[in-house]
Amino acid sequence: MKRNLHLLLIDPQNDFCDVPEEYLMTDPVSQKVVAPALPVAGAHADMLRIAELIARAGAGLSDISITLDTHHRYDIAHPSFWMDADGKPVAPFTIISRQDVRDGRYLPRQPDSLVRTLAYLESLEANGRYQLMVWPVHCEIGSWGHNVHADVRATCASWEEAGSRIAMKLIKGSNPWTEHYSAVMAEVPDPQDPATQLNRSFIDRLASADQIYIAGEAGSHCVKATTEHIVEHFDRTQLSKLVLLSDCISPVAGFETQYGSFLSEMQRLGVQIATAAEVLPDLLANQAA
Repeated sequence: MKRNLHLLLIDPQNDFCDVPEEYLMTDPVSQKVVAPALPVAGAHADMLRIAELIARAGAGLSDISITLDTHHRYDIAHPSFWMDADGKPVAPFTIISRQDVRDGRYLPRQPDSLVRTLAYLESLEANGRYQLMVWPVHCEIGSWGHNVHADVRATCASWEEAGSRIAMKLIKGSNPWTEHYSAVMAEVPDPQDPATQLNRSFIDRLASADQIYIAGEAGSHCVKATTEHIVEHFDRTQLSKLVLLSDCISPVAGFETQYGSFLSEMQRLGVQIATAAEVLPDLLANQAA
């Protein structure tokens, strides 16, 4: 009997991949080569392994879900939102705390955003998961960087056509007022925006699977946040259904310790960790069933 095997690909997008030169494009307006905004070391190789797994054993997969980090240029986690005390731009990778804003070290460029910004930072810090990081503009809606890595996109397209089905796409991050690392819910859900709140229907869809393979970028942030939220809302007896594909995930540079701690904690809770090669036989057996 065929098993329900679900592949969850988290943010397999160009902006997160350290792709080689031949994968880049030239902007027809500026005539400049467009490079990834936040390339994660090892991500291109991760994507090639994911693509190979789908190409070799995709018929053994019942579902593929792809999350897409999806941002406007103006966003609370982008430089365009912020200025320093002298009105100058704030550099990417700056961490901003509520106290920084209260002290005037960093301020929103729009003065009427101050109250809401302080309230957001207070809620974010109370959650204890992340501090606000100013990232380079990335995964901007409509941009090359928002697109799925070419090899993954091609193999997913073949999987869709061969089975007359779709790989589900889950959009996250388009609300400019909250960070949205997790595909399951934003760091601080907006009560006026259902897209930032807990995606219970997706949790239930995952729970209906016999096995959920998780891969994508980055292990220190969006993979970590998504998996933690899934674990939080899963039945504890079903956590062994979750399998992190360790050679198809990489952390952001400088956050390797957080990634390592995440893997250790997931293992402690019962989540499995395996390589693409190790799960291949199960997928091949399932496609033959």
